Amino acid sequence: MKIEFDSDKHLITLDGSINSNNAIEVEKEIFDKVEGCLDSGLTIDATKLSYISSAGLRVLLKLQKKCKKTITIENVSRDVYDIFDVTGFTEILTVKKAYREVSVDGCKVIGKGFFGTVYRIDEDTIIKVYHGQDSIPMILNEQKMAKKAFIKGIPTAISYDIVKVGEDYGSVFELLNAKSFNDLVIEGEIPLEELVKKYVELLKIVHSTEVEEDELPSARSVFIDYLKTIKDYLSDDEYTGLMSIISKAEDDYHMIHGDVQMKNVMMVDNEPMLIDMDTICAGNPLFELQGLYVTYIAFGEDEKDNTMNFLGISQETADKIWELVLEYYFGMSEKSEEEKESILNKIKLLACVRFLFIVISSDLKNSELGELRIKHSKEHIDELLKLVDNISI
Repeated sequence: MKIEFDSDKHLITLDGSINSNNAIEVEKEIFDKVEGCLDSGLTIDATKLSYISSAGLRVLLKLQKKCKKTITIENVSRDVYDIFDVTGFTEILTVKKAYREVSVDGCKVIGKGFFGTVYRIDEDTIIKVYHGQDSIPMILNEQKMAKKAFIKGIPTAISYDIVKVGEDYGSVFELLNAKSFNDLVIEGEIPLEELVKKYVELLKIVHSTEVEEDELPSARSVFIDYLKTIKDYLSDDEYTGLMSIISKAEDDYHMIHGDVQMKNVMMVDNEPMLIDMDTICAGNPLFELQGLYVTYIAFGEDEKDNTMNFLGISQETADKIWELVLEYYFGMSEKSEEEKESILNKIKLLACVRFLFIVISSDLKNSELGELRIKHSKEHIDELLKLVDNISI
């Protein structure tokens, strides 16, 4: 056993087994070292702990009762974690599994988003690698949201494991022979009209799914947070106008994915399946469709090669996808010009808010391209605020 001290916590490193043969000695050694310091944080590194019996668990229970803060046990092997879990100790202590390490070197990138990159590891398995130090809570939230959607009947891929990828962490999915809809567009084997029609059918399934109040985050609240982030880049009139329109959006408890561009929809056994469920929320469909406008139209406005670089498709194809989405979702060909314009202007206004948030939340805001995107987004907002006074549908 190794015990280290610093100003705000003690680290105990365990090695081997704790059982009835040595539990008394382990207990004495720990308490002798940490007695009088139990008001500080206590972390136990279980990387080398191969087994713990009920006698060892009782030692930890005594220790927790004397500690003023919850004990954290980290780097716990799967077998040892099962012991903590089945005995209920995961409810008493903070127990963190050790994550197996996986390399994505040489793996095909099948998707890339704001928070992470999706790799195909083999024919059956994909991994979404989240970037940044706060990735574990994001992965756990994604798993939680995916389960909610799955229970509601949404075809959803649910992560079955968390792995360490270099300094980052990833979420593992089993998707046998799956291809993203974006890949299917690139390959061109399925007619674009047929593919988009199946895609829109999935969107409508999601958007017709009702949830309980407060079961999911509100899309309206998400956009209000976007506005608060970009406030310094807006004039007072722009900010006030946008806040008035968005805050007055009616309560709507239908599910939306939040980032449903075609890289996040997989074809599995000829059926569509959603991934990347950490953004799901509740609201009217315009809060969803704005994201498609951002992906397929807004990014290409000031960077003509963006859709090819990011999606692997031409801007002409991206324009066609957007046109087909509107047609299959709303039946635009049967609507008046006034109705078409109203729907499109509402989507564009929300898209400008989301697009500005994306630009301003990244280093792009300090670049020449970023400045151009901010300028044009503000121009669009000024024009649209003259035409839009609500986002009802």
